[in-house]
Amino acid sequence: MFAEGLLRLASARLFRHLEVDPKWRENIEVAAPVGPIVYVLRHASTLDFLALDHVTRSSALPAIGYANDLPPAIRPGASPWARRQTEQNELLDALRRGDSAVLFLQRPPERTGGLPGKQAGSELLEAVLEFQRTTATRPITFVPLLFVWTRRSERRGFSFVNSVFGPADFPGELRQLGQVLGNYNRGELRASETLSLPAFLAEQTDEQDDVLVKRLGYALLRKLDRERRTIVGPARKPTDRIREEILRSPKLQTVIRELAGPAPEQLSLLQDNARGMLRELMTLPDPQTTKALETLATTLLERVYSGIDVDEEGIERIREAARVGSVVLLPSHKSHIDYIVLSFVLRRRSLQIPVIAAGDNLAFFPLGPLLRRGGAFFIRRSFRGDRLYTSVVDAYIRRLLREGWLLEFFLEGGRSRTGKLLPPMLGLLSMVVSAALPLSQRKVSFFPVSIGYERLMEENAFARELSGGTKTREGASQLLAAGRVLADRWGRVNIQIGRAIELGALREELGAPAKPSPAKRRELVKRLAHRVMSEINRVTSVTAGALVALVLLGQGRRGMAYRELVDRCLHVGKLMRDGGARLAPSLLPSGAVTLREQGLVEALQLYVRGGLVRQHVPGDLEEHGRARVKLYTGTDVIFTVPDDTRVRLDFAKNQILPFLVDRALIATAVTTAGEPWPPTLSVIRERVQSLSRLFKFEFMFRADASFEDIFADTVGAMLACGELAQNGAALEPGPGHDGLTGSDWLAFHAAALRNFVEAYLVAARGLEALLKGPLSKKELTQRTLKVGQRMALRGEVERAEAILRPLLENAFEAYLEQGYLVREGEGYKLAASFASENGVKTASARVAAFLPRT
Repeated sequence: MFAEGLLRLASARLFRHLEVDPKWRENIEVAAPVGPIVYVLRHASTLDFLALDHVTRSSALPAIGYANDLPPAIRPGASPWARRQTEQNELLDALRRGDSAVLFLQRPPERTGGLPGKQAGSELLEAVLEFQRTTATRPITFVPLLFVWTRRSERRGFSFVNSVFGPADFPGELRQLGQVLGNYNRGELRASETLSLPAFLAEQTDEQDDVLVKRLGYALLRKLDRERRTIVGPARKPTDRIREEILRSPKLQTVIRELAGPAPEQLSLLQDNARGMLRELMTLPDPQTTKALETLATTLLERVYSGIDVDEEGIERIREAARVGSVVLLPSHKSHIDYIVLSFVLRRRSLQIPVIAAGDNLAFFPLGPLLRRGGAFFIRRSFRGDRLYTSVVDAYIRRLLREGWLLEFFLEGGRSRTGKLLPPMLGLLSMVVSAALPLSQRKVSFFPVSIGYERLMEENAFARELSGGTKTREGASQLLAAGRVLADRWGRVNIQIGRAIELGALREELGAPAKPSPAKRRELVKRLAHRVMSEINRVTSVTAGALVALVLLGQGRRGMAYRELVDRCLHVGKLMRDGGARLAPSLLPSGAVTLREQGLVEALQLYVRGGLVRQHVPGDLEEHGRARVKLYTGTDVIFTVPDDTRVRLDFAKNQILPFLVDRALIATAVTTAGEPWPPTLSVIRERVQSLSRLFKFEFMFRADASFEDIFADTVGAMLACGELAQNGAALEPGPGHDGLTGSDWLAFHAAALRNFVEAYLVAARGLEALLKGPLSKKELTQRTLKVGQRMALRGEVERAEAILRPLLENAFEAYLEQGYLVREGEGYKLAASFASENGVKTASARVAAFLPRT
């Protein structure tokens, strides 16, 4: 008894930091009252048993009455010196008593003469099967569980350490003790899916007992292997071996032979070229580098961000998909920190770090080699027409998917400079789809991921670029300059995960065969891309910072009092929540009904300290205000946004603008309609459709409904809440809601869109430069930026965030599609019908019709 008490005391100290998967406890609490529990572990381990015994005792769960393949001194049940029964009888006696049992399915190499994985529990499984079928009155539940003492995946190939101490995934007792002590604060107990024995037997046809035992053992081991791979990733192999295996891909070899023709020397040359491309492309995951990067990421993120809000349910959906197939993560892309923050979140939640596709512009020294060892693989920014390179990338991606790596890339291609999603770039997505389609026996799930920021580390650089400055090329000098951002605070990060899009299900939805034609595959890729982008917009979280930015930038006066600002934010947040938007926990904590004002105060303080918003208190009302650390919330405090920071604040606003864009289009159409007043529903519909076509390259409208349906739904919602009222065939401002009149709400919604209307007006005025002849896209944009600056000085443009390069470039594309412009090489020229001063004025007048009359 003394030895037993001492052992439990040592276990309590050794395993006190063990993190227990909440799902495991839920599984036991559900299954234990129903019938006996059999815990299933992969291989016999004294340390795993002691850890499980500690957890079950501390959680007041059913006692463990049996465990196989353990030293007699620590085996549960009878005393070590008592006469022992057969293993099967001991197990069944424990189940009859209502105790739980531990079943180790395999023996480690040190107990099997160096043969890893030798079966240990076949006779015991057979005994449990027979007991369930003939004697047991209650269902027996198998609970596969996994202790994770190291995140290091196993490495294939000879290793002296592995041969002596066992591999990382099948360690001997000594190596496992080293793993436990080396990860003292980071051990985990993870739960896999439970298996009800009666349900398993009901699914089987009449089979021999030995077949059923093998099938049951395989099912349990498969659950454990899947769970382990979701955490540590697939086994690592020597790089040269992987490279040669990829080169032997039949599809890649076919392409090489076709390109080489009959000349044998060309075949050898192309083989070498393909091998070099793989060296340039492949990631080289290294556990030590990964661990160092994790430590660095923890320090960085905790220093510069107030916190990271994570969609935990979405994380579990990724975990479930990774257990049964391959997962492709498609995050929004706003910052270089995206690479770090998503990997950090996944790692902290016991999921493998993804393999990330990065542009070769990030392969510079010393960052490139570091990222490559941390899981990045580098793809050329452009390789259209290079059939060999395309085939090499295709073979490599197919390999990653088949082996179960978590794959991640940014569908937008580059970082968004405005906060809105960029149009999807289909090149890499098409390659991933082409690589995944032949894997018919493996589910491939695409997960849209929204990553949002209250402030962006690159905001100053982006502001310069947007206003016409030259983009700075990535390089080591930027790493040296990055230290400056560590002195500031950047608010909260928010990660939300959309619904999974399973490739096979989407293919069937489109009616495409297992091997679709090129046209059908292009349709599949486009449908997938637009569904992903729509889902990212849908799940993007409304943060306090984005609400503050939206309200401050949209108010028509110079400044806004604290109380009015906060009340307006609360009303808009409620409107978005009622419309189905997700609100960040800092704004609406879990279980809360009303929005949290303190979250808005924290966001205001973030912007005031960062200089994006100015605070004016009594006695300090000069235009520039005074830099203050403390935020004042009195009724007489005024907040203003300087013109030179509006662009940076606009980034936060644009992240949530998609939730209001349909209302904003209707509000703009109503508030700027001329006589007769009030406008009819048909007039508003026509004006909204015109605006929607004009802003085709700005906003990703819903892909699941027609314009007519979206228009009818939005008008109905605005009528229901009182923002609009119907007077016969006419629409007019309604009575309003939440203390604001319908006219107030329409003005607010229209203000959210005003900078876009002004930008397109500036672009239309810029077309006058084409009267003298064609211009390149860059030259036309630069000249139009100067036109916009002059219009701002004359008061024709109110919003500084209207004079931005991406808005003007999108406007030119819209004018091209609508027939005002035609292509001239890489630039533009006026279409013949509009190649005159009056023709250019036509474009200006069309846009000016959507600005308030002055």
